[in-house]
Amino acid sequence: MRHLIQLAARYGLRVHGAHLEGGKLGVYAPELGRIYFDLNLTYAERRSVIAHELGHHHHGHEDDSPANEAQADQFAASLLVDPEWYAELEQINPDAHWIADEMRVAPWVIEDFRRHCLKRMGNVTYARPRMGAWQWDHKVVNQ
Repeated sequence: MRHLIQLAARYGLRVHGAHLEGGKLGVYAPELGRIYFDLNLTYAERRSVIAHELGHHHHGHEDDSPANEAQADQFAASLLVDPEWYAELEQINPDAHWIADEMRVAPWVIEDFRRHCLKRMGNVTYARPRMGAWQWDHKVVNQ
C-alpha cells in the first residue's frame, strides 16, 4: 500500500477513505487532486481500487467511459501483478481468487491482468506483449 500512496504523492494526489454512495468502490477527483476509496473495502480491494484510480490520473481521464475504464484496469493490473510471481502461482493453482489472495489484490485485478497483459500462444505465455519479435516484458514456457 505504501508504494501506491507514494506514487499518488509523486502525481500530486492525496488518497482518502470515505463512505462512498451509489455502490462506488473508488473515485478519482482530478479537480481536487484526490483519490477516494470506500472504507468498507478489504485491504486487497483498497489496493486494487487505488491502483485503478491512479490509472485514470496517469492517462489523463476526465470521464469513466468504457475505454477509459479498460485502460485504468490495465494500468492497475500492470502495477500490482508481478508477472514472474504470477507465473509461479499459476503453475501451482490457476484459480484467479487463489492467486489474488496470494498477491493481496482483488480477484478482478487478476482477471484484468489475464485479459489485458497476457498473450498465450500454444504452451508459451507472454506478459505485456507488444508488436514485433522479442517485444514482451516476460515469457514463460508452460510445462
